[in-house]
Amino acid sequence: MVRIQRRRLLASCLCITATVFLLVTLQVMVELGKFEKKGFQSSGLQDGHTKMEEAPAHLNAFLKKEALTFNRKRKWELDSYPIMLWWSPLTGETGRLGHCGADACFFTINRTYLHHHMTKAFLFYGTDFNIDSLPLPRKAHHDWALFHEESPKNNYKLFHKPVITLFNYTATFSRHSHLPLTTQYLEGIEVLKSLRYLVPLQSKNKLRKSLAPLVYVQSDCDPPSDRDSYVHELMTYIEVDSYGECLRNKDLPQQLKNPASMDADGFHRIIAQYKFILAFENAVCDDYITEKFWRPLKLGVVPVYYGSPSIADWLPSNKSAILVSEFSHPRELASYIRQLDSDDRLYEAYVEWKLKGEISNQRLLTALRERKWGVQDVNQDNYIDAFECMVCTNVWDNIRLQEKGLPPKRWKAEDTHLSCPEPTVFAFSPFRRPSLNALRKMWISSFEQSKKEAQALRMM
Repeated sequence: MVRIQRRRLLASCLCITATVFLLVTLQVMVELGKFEKKGFQSSGLQDGHTKMEEAPAHLNAFLKKEALTFNRKRKWELDSYPIMLWWSPLTGETGRLGHCGADACFFTINRTYLHHHMTKAFLFYGTDFNIDSLPLPRKAHHDWALFHEESPKNNYKLFHKPVITLFNYTATFSRHSHLPLTTQYLEGIEVLKSLRYLVPLQSKNKLRKSLAPLVYVQSDCDPPSDRDSYVHELMTYIEVDSYGECLRNKDLPQQLKNPASMDADGFHRIIAQYKFILAFENAVCDDYITEKFWRPLKLGVVPVYYGSPSIADWLPSNKSAILVSEFSHPRELASYIRQLDSDDRLYEAYVEWKLKGEISNQRLLTALRERKWGVQDVNQDNYIDAFECMVCTNVWDNIRLQEKGLPPKRWKAEDTHLSCPEPTVFAFSPFRRPSLNALRKMWISSFEQSKKEAQALRMM
């Protein structure tokens, strides 16, 4: 009997203890909840809104070096600055006061500022531009700005007049853009003049015993430019060493097989041994010029170029590249390359500009000198900084005009700010794989579909 009473007493004590423990725990949770809520509400300009998606990893290098963080007590200061709302999560910044000379704007990817009275401009990253997700209906005082430096194949909608003319400001690879990015893959004049990787012609002639005259390195196969069809045909007339996934017949060292290694010193030294390189873009558009063109010029290799129809405007000198467009068939191109390969005097005419360090193209020199951004230069703004400040400054200029009772200046993009024709295929086609034919049809149908979407968007 005594044992039973002790057990009941012990059970009562345990129940009381458990109840007290639960009450204490509940109180702690309540206090923690209050603390977290208070901390969240004062954690910047998000003001309780959900954090947006982070920027893509490959764009992390473009994030700003400096930023001013606001807290809840200083929220009122936001009314003093125009808001530039990135409609794409390009920068990953939920709130930053950016200074552009004497002006300052608030940059954010937080879409909850859509209806804020200080929101003046929407910034779009071309690859992410989607007609199903736009800040519509568009208000009269909202400017739209487009940043698009990538391949046209990423978003064909932008290359149709009904869409490109929706924007007030542009930063594209076209020289006609408000902020031209045509030289985005070229650090400066000095890298073109540099002889760091140049292999003497005598050494290249000796290397020809084991190397082809031409090298091709591509792993993005069968793009809209139909480059692989051309190269495949060319290979029937002249030897080509192909290291990439496309038409591969030669292997790179294991440590250089990753596409990220194409900027590695070891990769540069392998390519520099060749006399010529097939520098073929993935799309044929005016002023769309990538590292495929600039890299061989830096390495002392003659580029055999196919891509931008306006490439002649950007050559370091009149005789610094061989243009595929000047030959009616790969057979003729192969014959010309064999001629240069066997005649040192003719070949050296294409590298003379580099050996002498003479760049005669005034358009190229002026573009590099006057651009407001740098490439891999910590002492200069990058092109995203420059794009943001271009919009910010123009918005402020209009604010000042309106304060004086004057009408604002209206900026508008033209169809020349992005110019790309419909993808086509070469007339010859020994490349008859069913998968290739399907891919060709895909690029063409994609272009046609984008044209319909562009017209539909304009009517919205």
